[in-house]
Amino acid sequence: MMDLFRAFEVSASGMQAQRIRMNTTASNLANFESYRTAGEPYRRLEPVFEAIETPENLQKGYVPVRVREIRQSDEPFRLVFDPTNPRADAEGFVRYPNVEPVKEMVDMISAIRTYEANLNAFRTTRELAQRTLELWR
Repeated sequence: MMDLFRAFEVSASGMQAQRIRMNTTASNLANFESYRTAGEPYRRLEPVFEAIETPENLQKGYVPVRVREIRQSDEPFRLVFDPTNPRADAEGFVRYPNVEPVKEMVDMISAIRTYEANLNAFRTTRELAQRTLELWR
């Protein structure tokens, strides 16, 4: 029965990680054309996932996931030639955030699908636990 609880834990950790991924994607989309107070364009946020591997976990096939950090992307800013823009540099280029809406939507769909897969695994584990308890009656 303890292994069932571990299965719940693995599924829950996956759902939590994907929820954070959806939140960072939503932040990126919301700040598609934003600038920081210092005038620098918004930098895309990226969650970094990490498997929680221990010898015991690996032996039992139990490897939950966690978000190790949320970092700013080091991709270059988008440059657009617009010499009339007040944010233009001396050469007439304006730096825009390094957020690509299409890429963000693909990430969002992927996060939703992965969340759903973890939710289905959680539900299946719950059904298995319920059937096991019914057999013990």
